[in-house]
Amino acid sequence: MRINLKKIIAFQLALLMLSTSAFPCTGITLKSSDGGVVVARTVEWALNDAQHNKILIVPRNKQFIGQTPEGYNGKKWNGKYGFVTLTAYGQPYGPDGLNEEGLYVGVYYLPDYAEYAIYDSAKAKNSMSVGDMMQWMLSSFKTVDEIIANLNSVIVVNVDNKEFGGAALPFHFKIVDPGGNSKIIEIVNNGEVKVYEPYIGVITNSPTYDWHITNQRNYLSLSTNPNSQMNFDGYNLKPLGGGSGLIGLPGDFTPTSRFVRAAAFTASCRPLETTLDAVFESFRILDNFNIPLGAQVPKEHLPADIVSATQVTSSSDLKNKVYYYHTMWNRQIRKIDLNAIDFNTIQEQIIDDDVLKINTVKDVTPLLNKKKN
Repeated sequence: MRINLKKIIAFQLALLMLSTSAFPCTGITLKSSDGGVVVARTVEWALNDAQHNKILIVPRNKQFIGQTPEGYNGKKWNGKYGFVTLTAYGQPYGPDGLNEEGLYVGVYYLPDYAEYAIYDSAKAKNSMSVGDMMQWMLSSFKTVDEIIANLNSVIVVNVDNKEFGGAALPFHFKIVDPGGNSKIIEIVNNGEVKVYEPYIGVITNSPTYDWHITNQRNYLSLSTNPNSQMNFDGYNLKPLGGGSGLIGLPGDFTPTSRFVRAAAFTASCRPLETTLDAVFESFRILDNFNIPLGAQVPKEHLPADIVSATQVTSSSDLKNKVYYYHTMWNRQIRKIDLNAIDFNTIQEQIIDDDVLKINTVKDVTPLLNKKKN
């Protein structure tokens, strides 16, 4: 029997893309002198157009029913708060969301490590999917402490959702409130819930959060200060240009390297006077994490319906309750002001500002005035 090595390699690459690089997102938190807290992240999905650019507006008092492997027979609750959320494949949840009280909830891929509870039909009334958990937090609470106090009242179980692009949903969470309180929530070992203090607000993907903190110890020598000149046997050696203190900062797109890089850029962030300064600075920092499609996907597997692995970059102003974002289809920063929405009366709806999927260009070419007769 002849072995087709090319097909085997292609298959292995496809599996690798599905398991480790389909959703390589990077998240940061910045604070400003006026008390602002800004939570920002990139959203990558290298498989196809997951429709992350579509934003769902959810009103107050919505009735929710959690999903289990048996169907919609899980936890029931009425939402107290309205919220906005990115979506995925038309599902009512996605990479992140912000509620009317300024609570932020973001999900990040955690393949090979996230393990939800084994479903027990006798506990169906407290069970829900990981997507339900995101909606539960956004619709039910206004502070991080409230969420942590109620975590033991729900059971997250694995639900094979074919509508989510056929991909598995191994996620962990980053939650932040306007007071700056923040936590990382991971569900591992068949339902064990672990809560971590975020390391200067940074989050990426696998491995688990405690591993990333340990790995930071490999980069203690990184500094924004340039290296000092040294003399060796009559040679006077000086640093070549600026930034020599950060030599050794990993530049690849793996979750471990992005975590170190995001921590370095957050720690070295310039002083931010206003919340709006923090919003724009978050976009500048995350520009370093934009992933061109070809850097993540082998040429023979390039999808035809997306132009970038980084499909959305969002920045949430928790103090003023404004959700900012730009997309692979339009780099213009757009915003949704939650203060301007009456969540009592608004109908649940989708905002899609990328219908044409055409990047806009403003022509500022100076034109010569016509000569007067």
